[in-house]
Order: sequence, then C-alpha cells, then structure tokens
Amino acid sequence: MIPAVSDQNRSAGEGQPRSVEDEQSRAAGGGGEGLRYLLVLSRPRFWLYLAGPVAVGVTYGIDAVSGLFTPVTVALALYFLVPANVFLYGVNDVFDADIDELNPKKEGREVRWQGSRPVVAAVAASGALGLATLAVTPRVAWPYLLGFLVLAVGYSAPPVRFKTTPFLDSLSNGLYALPGAAAYATVAGAHPPLAALAGAWLWTMGMHTFSAIPDIEPDRAAGIDTTATLLGEGRTYAYCFAAWTAAAAGFWAVDARLGALLGVYPVFVAWVARSSVSVDRAYWWFPALNTVVGTLLSMGGLWRVYPLWEALP
Repeated sequence: MIPAVSDQNRSAGEGQPRSVEDEQSRAAGGGGEGLRYLLVLSRPRFWLYLAGPVAVGVTYGIDAVSGLFTPVTVALALYFLVPANVFLYGVNDVFDADIDELNPKKEGREVRWQGSRPVVAAVAASGALGLATLAVTPRVAWPYLLGFLVLAVGYSAPPVRFKTTPFLDSLSNGLYALPGAAAYATVAGAHPPLAALAGAWLWTMGMHTFSAIPDIEPDRAAGIDTTATLLGEGRTYAYCFAAWTAAAAGFWAVDARLGALLGVYPVFVAWVARSSVSVDRAYWWFPALNTVVGTLLSMGGLWRVYPLWEALP
C-alpha cells in the first residue's frame, strides 16, 4: 500500500510534487494518458476473473479440439478479457466515487474515479459491445450474457445497488460465473449442468465476500452495509468457508476430481482465518490462486477431447 496522500494535495506547478489525484485526473484525459487510466480502472490483475470462466466453459462445452478457437469463442474471450472489465469496474467506480475517497485500496494499485467524457464514453461503449455479443451467439447463451450486463449495472447503480444490501451483494456476484455459462452454451448449444452452474455461483459468492473483508472498516466509515460489515471479520470467514464448501460439493456432483480441486478454497480461507497472515495481504494473493485453479480446470476440460498422452511425442 502507498501511504495516504492527503498531505500531497498541492499544485503540480512551480516544481511542487504532483499528487496521486492530480496524476489520476491527468490520466483520465484523452490520448495515451486516458488509455492508461482505463487500463488501471479495469483492474488488470482481475481480468481473468471474467475471461477465465470463458476458457473453462469452452473447454467443457466442446466435443472436439476444432471447436476451441473459433471466431465466436475468440470474440467472447476478448470481450470478457478487457471491455467487460472496463464496463463492470467503470460502473462501479462511477457510483462509488464518494465512498472511494475513504478506501485505502484506492491509494495504491487502484485509481479513484476521474471520469472525463472520453472515459465515460469508453465505459458506455464497453456495455454496448456486450450487447453486440448477442449477434454472434446462439439464443441459449443470451440469458447468461444479458444476466451479466444487468448484474454488472445493478450491483453498483441505483435503485437496486445490490452491493449495499447484505447477502444480495454476495448473491449478485454470480455475474462472474455467467461468462463461463455463456461460453459453454455457445459451443455446446445447451445449458451447462445445473450442479456446475450452482457450484460456480457459490464460488463467486465466497470470492466476493472474502474480497470484501479488507473493506470492512472503510465501508463502515462510509455507512455502507455489506455482508462483511454485517457479519464482521470472524463470521465472514465462516461464511466464505461455507460458500466454498458448497461450491466444491456442486462440482463434486459433476465430477469428483472437480470437487477435489475446488476444495482448495475452504482450506485457503480456514488457513487465513487461523494464521497470522493479514487478510489485506492474502487478498492480493487471491488472483494467483484463482489463476492456478482456473488453469487446472481448463486443462481438465481440454483433456476430455485431447488426452494428455496424445500430446506427448
């Protein structure tokens, strides 16, 4: 974390240091600076949270390797890699601008909202691009694509603003599972197994609530009610443990090997809860854990249609 910048709010002119807020305002302008601002706004370390499920959905939905890279699967992967993140986090930052003034996470690896007209236009265009995916996907995938867009807005924007209602904030984060469901439905022409969808949804609930633990004090200071602020740190760990255990059970119902792999999450949260490791530190390890698990899930799906021994010389 970077130290608070409240004592740095001087003008950038006449040799005086430029504050973080000044840098963000400059980056929110046009040209290359605006692109860099959008890049940080989109949370690059979290890109695979949306694009990763697409890879998993495709590998389990195809029946031949030839279906892995098609114009539609590549389009979905590219959309959920960057534009979908610009849309999701752009909407979030618009409606959290005041709250984020109190959030220490915004003083380091994230930025506070400094939305110029080009930035607002980019966020809106990213949402419109999501609607355009309906033109290249089958109808069976549409509920998942539309569900993602609706929840991406509803999570942060009034009047529903799910993120300010305990348990609905957690439940609505099933939006992270929907890209994978859409990808599966696109290549398979059918809905994903209900147990897998339920397991993925429960996984996202645990993921969201665990990620909210470092925000407990800033959210309370801002008067924001969340599952984590309601339960407190100790009971939030228990909530995440329960959600991730249920997620593993859902995947176990599809394939015992998948359930065993997802079992790493309840073990992880139990270890964090009982160890001396700060949750603020563990929070930054989370993308790496998800990347490893997602990679193994995708490899497992790929080996269904292209066994490992066929790849060996």
